[in-house]
Amino acid sequence: MPPVAADARPPRLPHTRISAGFFWLGRVLLLIAVPLSILLLASGLALVIVRVGGDLRLGIDPLTSAAARPRLPLAEIAGRGVVMDALRQVLMALLVIGLAAWAGGGDWRRRLGLTRPAEPRAPMRRLWLLLPLWPLIHIAWVTTTAAALHMNFGNGVRLSPFLGPATLWLWFAFVVLLAPVAEELLLRGETFARASAFLGPAGTIVATALLFCLAHMSIDPGAKGALARPLTLLPLAITLGWLRWRTGRLWPCILLHGWSNFCLLAYQLGPSLLR
Repeated sequence: MPPVAADARPPRLPHTRISAGFFWLGRVLLLIAVPLSILLLASGLALVIVRVGGDLRLGIDPLTSAAARPRLPLAEIAGRGVVMDALRQVLMALLVIGLAAWAGGGDWRRRLGLTRPAEPRAPMRRLWLLLPLWPLIHIAWVTTTAAALHMNFGNGVRLSPFLGPATLWLWFAFVVLLAPVAEELLLRGETFARASAFLGPAGTIVATALLFCLAHMSIDPGAKGALARPLTLLPLAITLGWLRWRTGRLWPCILLHGWSNFCLLAYQLGPSLLR
């Protein structure tokens, strides 16, 4: 009888394969549930804080029923919306850092891509070439997608007249700084680390890109309105994931995300501001 090879392995039993499949499915569901839970928790906390704080500032009892509440000025409503958006990003970033510290211990900065990776990665000299080209790529894709879906984009876009100077600057900081930092910490930071544990580089990039697009799903009625925003963000989402994998760092993702938002704002609001 010939000797058994030293590296021979017994065949995997059917129940073992089923268990492995359920385990993999559980990790996928957890990958979706964690960022969604953080987003919902941050949104809920921001809503409560802004409403209670705003009511106390105006001398309104926060527990007053909806029927008995006084009608708020339009400037107050617009201001609360901006403050809630900005606060949501701050809370989301804090929740992500807390979760990474709990999951990664003292190595949470490396987990989020905030320190130099352990293994050498490609230098990001090409990032500086990408930055001047990206507005053309992104705006061309967004306008083409919007036109294909018969969606309005860049026409007649104006800022709300009820935003004061301070609120306007806070909104600008939310779009260009707070949102890129918080969303990259969540998706290309913590979620990327979780996906990398059981998915390959391509799977991790695609998974985080899909979650990024899902988080920006429009609540407008109709299939076109719901799909427009995710489709316009798909190239950005893929590129951000590629940057995270290629460099092992988070700051290139934050930089490109903020630059992309700034250029899109300039394209949409520039004509109205120059009038």
